[in-house]
Amino acid sequence: MITHFQWKPLFEDRNLPGWRISFYFKKQSFQAIYHKNGEIEWTGIHPEADDETSVKSMIHELMLYHVYE
Repeated sequence: MITHFQWKPLFEDRNLPGWRISFYFKKQSFQAIYHKNGEIEWTGIHPEADDETSVKSMIHELMLYHVYE
């Protein structure tokens, strides 16, 4: 489960899409850029291959709830 999920616009002009996201997963901190097309670009370490698909799914759900709603 993702905890402490945070997001902020990538650019000061909020009309331009793109967001910096950060969160914890399995007690480890992760940071990424969430692009307008849904692509996730990891800016540091990324989840293990076994977890990456489920983490991306959770991120998409959180972004839909927080940003697009």
